[in-house]
Amino acid sequence: MALKFYEYKKCDTCRKARKFLEAKGVSFTAIPIREQPPTPAELRRMLKIYGGNLRRLFNTSGEDYKRLNLKTKLAAMTETEAIALLAGNGNLVKRPFVLGDTGGAVGFKPEEWSRLS
Repeated sequence: MALKFYEYKKCDTCRKARKFLEAKGVSFTAIPIREQPPTPAELRRMLKIYGGNLRRLFNTSGEDYKRLNLKTKLAAMTETEAIALLAGNGNLVKRPFVLGDTGGAVGFKPEEWSRLS
């Protein structure tokens, strides 16, 4: 599987992550996260990477997260409900979101991303 890099072009963190991957010579497929959110299967795989912590997959600083009052509602949601919500609204997914053969990561921390390249 080629590295999938879900990004939002206007996001500074996504731009930093892209430059990091390009500087390392990592081959990746860029996917616009708002228009094409990660699939439920990809979200479940990432959830495993983060030890089942659903909150880690959410863009908790985003307007959609706040508008939907997910800070309060997320705790009462089932995993299936949360995954469906993320898969249906790319604005809710923490970005950048990168997934490949050797693992994945959300947000951009160079030390985590170095393991993927």
